[in-house]
Amino acid sequence: MSQVDDVLAALADPMRRRILDLVAAKGAASASALAAELPVSRQAIVKHLAVLEKAELVASERAGRENNFSVRSVALDATASWMASLASQWDQRLAAIKKIAES
Repeated sequence: MSQVDDVLAALADPMRRRILDLVAAKGAASASALAAELPVSRQAIVKHLAVLEKAELVASERAGRENNFSVRSVALDATASWMASLASQWDQRLAAIKKIAES
């Protein structure tokens, strides 16, 4: 599975998107801090964070007894670049169809 596939699979879940948004807003957060703000258990948060970490969307750093998670932008940037390229290809195809239709 490619990095883009991993990112899209990870972001397919609405709760993981909420978790990623919260981590981004906070700069860094522990699973306990995230669980305090979300309607799911700490264990569920940990599982979602593991998926996000596997997709390289977050990184963890040990802080005492807890891990703090922060957003990693490299995988998001690669996915955004792929999506922009795909959109550009579609724009070119649609422009070609329009040109044919208008002639």
